[in-house]
Amino acid sequence: MDKKKKMSIPISNRVSQMPKSAIHEMTRLSKEVDDVAFLSWAKPTSGTPEHIKKAAIKAMEEGKTGGYSEPEGIYELREEIAKKLKKVNHIEASPEEIIVTVGAIEGLAAAVMAVIDPGDEVIIPIPGYSTHIRQVIMASGKPVCVPTIEDESFGLDIERINDAITEKTKAILFSDPNNPTGSVYSHEELEDVAEMARKNNLIIITDEAYEYFTFDGYKHDSIASFPDMKERVISAFTFTKTYAMTGWRIGYVHSSKEIVPQIKKGHIPLAICAPVVSQYAVLEALKSSQECIESFREHYKNMRDLMCRRLDRLSHIFKYQRPKGSYLMFPKIKIEEGKDSLAFAKRLLKEARVSTTPGVAFKSESHLRMSFCVPEEIINKAFDRMEDYF
Repeated sequence: MDKKKKMSIPISNRVSQMPKSAIHEMTRLSKEVDDVAFLSWAKPTSGTPEHIKKAAIKAMEEGKTGGYSEPEGIYELREEIAKKLKKVNHIEASPEEIIVTVGAIEGLAAAVMAVIDPGDEVIIPIPGYSTHIRQVIMASGKPVCVPTIEDESFGLDIERINDAITEKTKAILFSDPNNPTGSVYSHEELEDVAEMARKNNLIIITDEAYEYFTFDGYKHDSIASFPDMKERVISAFTFTKTYAMTGWRIGYVHSSKEIVPQIKKGHIPLAICAPVVSQYAVLEALKSSQECIESFREHYKNMRDLMCRRLDRLSHIFKYQRPKGSYLMFPKIKIEEGKDSLAFAKRLLKEARVSTTPGVAFKSESHLRMSFCVPEEIINKAFDRMEDYF
């Protein structure tokens, strides 16, 4: 009897050829090292405010959380989101233009699915969040990565973005404030992007997860608030960063009444609805005092300043751009060994017990992402170890 030929398991090329996430690889490796000083996790360590947790418990006790909500989310929550969009983002919105999602990430995935056909090109400024690139690939689109200008605080290179537009370009996708660089795009930069979108009939997809966290007088603008842009912008927001709720997986997208039903078609097979218990929690978050946001922002600014001072003492190793927003920074490794950022980050983890995220995860070698949403003692511990190591 002929031996049966061993058959390979059929896996899609777009997934099998996707590189393993360097972010999650560092998380896995960190578990193998004792007493790690973590600068790699973009999650607040302050904990979710008590009044938000109590609202979730109350909703559970009242039997509100055992079933699905509407796919778009609880109507009262969408009403509160619409008020917030008008007050904070200067976007005229109605509940019918909003979908509550499983964090901003699921909303962005559904948005990309709604917009992109196979072969369509999406321009993504880099360094940029790797998940955005993967979402375009998962939709069988082509990410077109355009470098930002590092020496200008990773500002947008408007000329290169314009040059990258082709007849296949469908959208421009970016985070602002930016993950991983902490850049905040100016009103003038965003107006240039808006004009390109108008001229070339493009969709703009924005990830505005860090909208509240800007420093030194810099201001976050939502491009959907610009004249004639609401009809061609999909804006993704999240409660997880704003209220230190990363594990609750709750965010939302806003767009026009023409686009939102198409996003909903992608949202339902991805999630059905956002976690109902989390919806009740953020309903309370929106209706209550926003003092916790101010407290978080002040903490992040202080920790940013501390990290900058500690980086100054390692100026022979790192060069950095002072973040204007988010709670992340992206210093460049000046020494030769830093050209392979993953190898450098692994060595720093194993030999100095400091966890960072390699720049390759954001399409930018010779950099490390460091998070300053952690306590002061963690930053000092990490940099004490790096000073001893180098």
